[in-house]
Amino acid sequence: MAGRLQGNRILILETREEAQFARLLADQGADVLQCPMFQICDAPDPAPVLAWIDRLIAEPFDDLVLLTGEGLRRLTKLARTTGREQAFITSVGRARTFIRGPKPGRALREIGLEPQVTAEAPTSDGVAATLKRYELAGRRVGVQLYPERDHAGLLGAIAGQGAIVEAVLPYAYDARAAEDTVVTAINEMALGRVDVLALTSSGQVRRLFDVAKAHHCEERLHEALRVTPIASVGPVVSEELAARGFTPAITPPNEAFFMKPLINAMIVALGSRRPHGADAQ
Repeated sequence: MAGRLQGNRILILETREEAQFARLLADQGADVLQCPMFQICDAPDPAPVLAWIDRLIAEPFDDLVLLTGEGLRRLTKLARTTGREQAFITSVGRARTFIRGPKPGRALREIGLEPQVTAEAPTSDGVAATLKRYELAGRRVGVQLYPERDHAGLLGAIAGQGAIVEAVLPYAYDARAAEDTVVTAINEMALGRVDVLALTSSGQVRRLFDVAKAHHCEERLHEALRVTPIASVGPVVSEELAARGFTPAITPPNEAFFMKPLINAMIVALGSRRPHGADAQ
């Protein structure tokens, strides 16, 4: 099994699970180029987040929509540091839980709980479509959001079913991180020195284009993405790329939107290509 990506240079822009993704790729022999795109931090003002937790504890929500694993972990961390952890976990366990994809499911299991409903597609539209199959009128629905995304459509759809929406944004992105490193990564791709750009979140796509614009190298980025195969973990990332005129060359099988299937898809796609350094004697 090991070594099937031997000699391939793979650029990853992961932040939340960068170390794990890099290790899995390295286990397959890949030369991993790591380029952190931003730093994830707690919400600048914890008061609204803590107030949301207190409302959940005082009167557990009927339903809880979890969009990211990071969000649940941040909520649990804040509950822990303020002496509310057990009450928080108990209240989460009393709600009917809806998850967008596998990551929030893993975060639930870390606190001893199991998700009850998984969205039919790991997107906000997929969550909204799944929720339409349930009676929400008069129910209190907690929704954990994530940064740099307009969630008005999802929240409006839930409210439109007659639910009382309780939304929370428990973390933020530090947009100042590693801009010079991002520009260097763009140049490496444009020079043909990267075999695959592996993308695991839509925020990475937005950040890549934002940094290119700020540093006046948008054309260089377009050139880089034209010559570098893109691996996308799932439809959320692919939709973000499509909005900018790009289509991923590598995607995992349907409904397998996480790291290991993405790596397996890269192994299959790169199996017939000569990696960098293959001609060296």
